[in-house]
Amino acid sequence: MTAPRIVRVAGGQGFWGDSLDAPRQQVENGPVDYLMLDYLAEVTMSILQKQKERDPAMGYARDFVGAMESVLDAVVTRGVKVIANAGGVNPEACAAAVLAMAASRGAAGKLKIGVITGDNLLPRIDELIAAGHELRNMDTGEPLSLVRDRVIAANAYIGSTPIVEALARGANVVIVGRSTDTALTMAPLRHEFGWGATDWNQLAAGIIAGHIIECGAQCSGGNCLYDWRSIERLEDVGYPIVEAQADGTFVVTKHAGTGGRVSVPTVSEQLVYEMGDPHSYITPDVVADFTSIQLTADGTDRVRVHGIVGRPATDKLKVSIAYRAGYKAVGSLVYAWPDALEKAHAAERILRARLDRLGLKFEHILSEFVGANATHGPLAGPDAGKDAPEVQFRIGVRDADRKKVERFTREIAPLVLNGPPSVTGFAGGRPKVEEIVAYWPALVDKTVVTTHVEVVS
Repeated sequence: MTAPRIVRVAGGQGFWGDSLDAPRQQVENGPVDYLMLDYLAEVTMSILQKQKERDPAMGYARDFVGAMESVLDAVVTRGVKVIANAGGVNPEACAAAVLAMAASRGAAGKLKIGVITGDNLLPRIDELIAAGHELRNMDTGEPLSLVRDRVIAANAYIGSTPIVEALARGANVVIVGRSTDTALTMAPLRHEFGWGATDWNQLAAGIIAGHIIECGAQCSGGNCLYDWRSIERLEDVGYPIVEAQADGTFVVTKHAGTGGRVSVPTVSEQLVYEMGDPHSYITPDVVADFTSIQLTADGTDRVRVHGIVGRPATDKLKVSIAYRAGYKAVGSLVYAWPDALEKAHAAERILRARLDRLGLKFEHILSEFVGANATHGPLAGPDAGKDAPEVQFRIGVRDADRKKVERFTREIAPLVLNGPPSVTGFAGGRPKVEEIVAYWPALVDKTVVTTHVEVVS
């Protein structure tokens, strides 16, 4: 009997800021067919939009250019294909930067980059609202018109279809903006196995494969709660690989000889990450039923995933919108034993009294006592941290008035000489005032979002 065909998709980034070495290690430590690099989070889009406002040539995850340089030989000589959402709000500029890098490395003409656009709805916000698309906040039900004048980014989560099209047109690198994280893995499987738009179970399997490896080493031993002390060599952790078959079953594994662990518990922990309703994990391509997932140990660092059931997708796309929501500043001081927590509480009382005396009232003010109750809050109990050797008093404010927040930043340092004793941790100077970028999740009809695929070289 002929062995079933296997397609290997390696995850090499879980967020913008992940290990710079992981992409190269994934293509050098063993055979892979595709390298998937996930860079985007909701807040990342607003950061990239602000960068593009300052410089029209920016607005993408610049780490991706270095990642492509590190795997260039594998792409050019071995045929490894790369799929990434590094395009952010400027996929065209990202592609241009990668092509320039390839030319400087003597690989001009060796890359065919599929550039996918259409997810950026920011230029169309007013048009959409005028057409009756209120883009109501999914949590509050409020219409976007309430904050329209402060919106700085709006991107629809697109699915796998345009990525599949780019691959079908011969792209060996695909750069997209705000696709779903899961689509980056599902698309190559859909392309390789010819899964149709109504092959719901296979499509759901591709989505779940993507969900498992979208956070990089989080499913191969990193950030793992179960038996974490026994997970070895995280300094050389192996990033995950999906070995998929045409029927939708797949194995999660990692390269031999690398650190970390792939096991039923590590995969299970990743599955429940951002899961929501386990019966209905909604994506643009398919609705996956997480309660149908079967996990089976398949040898050392191998977990077989099977039995997955999918249903037709909805007629909506999720839209990630970011808007300006005022300013914040956070400052901290550390108090040492004895009576560290009592000193920290005294510092809070003194500081708040000074703020009241100055007439500084903020929209929101929050105090935490790190080392006593900041992580677990009330769960820690009234005596938590009472005998702590040190406690960090951390206080933050937010307000629409930047000047008020700036004034707050001047009131923490005086506590060093005018407050309780045994204080340290103030060498960083005054807190920095930062603009708050708030998140507004919404839905929009699929019919109003049109993607475009261009292949450049």
